[in-house]
Amino acid sequence: MTDDTIIISPGPRFRTAMVLAILADALQVVVFPLFVAGAASPPDDILDFAVGAVMVHLLGWHWEFLPSFLGKLVPGVDLVPFWTMAVANVYRKSKQIAVATEENRGQDPALKGQ
Repeated sequence: MTDDTIIISPGPRFRTAMVLAILADALQVVVFPLFVAGAASPPDDILDFAVGAVMVHLLGWHWEFLPSFLGKLVPGVDLVPFWTMAVANVYRKSKQIAVATEENRGQDPALKGQ
């Protein structure tokens, strides 16, 4: 008997992206409000552009990154850890795609030779 269990572990790109997202969100939620005035702060915007670029480099383009970036521009909403949620959602979707691909591969092929 074969074990058909699918194990999907986060690779180094996902781990790096998650650590970066957590650090960026922590900076924006905890550190920046102490020293910089609100959502119009240039360091906050620069951090968002940099994190967005690195996320696209590490994980490729995903629609989840767009609301993460735009949400940071709205005062008050910028306190939500959007980058962390976006990376977690990209990982969740990649697991779903991998499972669906594995299930399709496991189906009986169409009759061959006819």
